[in-house]
Amino acid sequence: MRLATLKGLSLEATAQQLGVDAAHPVLARLHALGIPDKKSEAYRYFDVAAILEKEVEPIARRPFSLEEADKIVITDGMPTHAPKGIRVYYDRCDRIAENHFDPLYYLGHLLSPEVIRIDLDGDTDIEIEHRITRSNALVSYRIALQNQAGRHATLFESFSNEPLENTLVLYGYDVDVASDSTLRMIKNHYMHRSGYTMVASHFMKLARHANAVFKTFDTGSDDALQLLRAELEDYAHLDAGHLLYLNDTARRGTVSQIVHIGQHAVSNQEAKNILENDSRGIFDALIKVEQSAKYTKAHQNSKAILLDESCYMAAKPQLEIYIDELEASHGSTTGQLDEKQLFYLRSRGISEIEARKMLVVAFANTLIDQIKDSRHQETVKATFEEAFYEAALAKSSTKAHA
Repeated sequence: MRLATLKGLSLEATAQQLGVDAAHPVLARLHALGIPDKKSEAYRYFDVAAILEKEVEPIARRPFSLEEADKIVITDGMPTHAPKGIRVYYDRCDRIAENHFDPLYYLGHLLSPEVIRIDLDGDTDIEIEHRITRSNALVSYRIALQNQAGRHATLFESFSNEPLENTLVLYGYDVDVASDSTLRMIKNHYMHRSGYTMVASHFMKLARHANAVFKTFDTGSDDALQLLRAELEDYAHLDAGHLLYLNDTARRGTVSQIVHIGQHAVSNQEAKNILENDSRGIFDALIKVEQSAKYTKAHQNSKAILLDESCYMAAKPQLEIYIDELEASHGSTTGQLDEKQLFYLRSRGISEIEARKMLVVAFANTLIDQIKDSRHQETVKATFEEAFYEAALAKSSTKAHA
């Protein structure tokens, strides 16, 4: 199967190819947006056309039985492990975004009409590990989360894979954050010669007085893109942060739309980007304030450090505002490591690699230190250091052979 073959088909032909009803409202939305290509707004900095040209075999959905473990494990799009007392099951998704900007969000729902539902009962802290084991495969799945009003939950997700070739992963969350509750979502994703490409397309709905924290930490040398649409009702609060540390020829980042619908809602979005070699970082983010969203507070900022001349940061923070009664700001800066600071550290007997590490880690820690759980914070720090030394080793090897 090549997903690119869906481009330009009639609605009826697309329905036949995907094996769905031509009257399906999700199909209508996919058809209206069209299968993305290099001209698509959401994918302008990401080579989606080449990804969709891959010949991949969809993995058939089958019934599952869960083994008990200390975390939820999803293997090739199917749950295999879960802690005792956590309910994980297939279900129809009862809330699909009507106005998501990403066509692959809708394609994901058509490929996976039954979502993996995880019930967040009470105050809970869960971990999800995504395992990818199949080469030449299309791994498509969606996860539905809903917490309880007045309760607080934390989700920490990580990724692992066996040696792979030519696999495409399409996954994402549909999240309902209940009123007067808090949901923290932390993603730690290290990709190094992984053999798969990932597109993660999410939708978050924040009810009245809901609080959500969405922190993503993406490191390594491979390609992936996350796309987020978040909708905020009255007095909702969203704190979004994105850390990129990329090397080699990686193309990774975030494309997002945060939409203020209710009054007195607050959103803060911060991106920290560290790039080297021929990598490309992406931060294409829009905060939209509807006419109904008086007294909004919305702030957005992107900062990038380029460690080599050939790397590139595509930073596009945007505000779209339809009212006057609000507080809003956005900005973007791109620079290099401070040579004076680097010289000072070297003059104290610190090696060049360790000096660069100290400055890079100091830049990244402003986001990493925001992780409240010390276990999760240490895990992210360890992953970041692994990515740093992997890049340093590759660079020194290149110089040695030059």
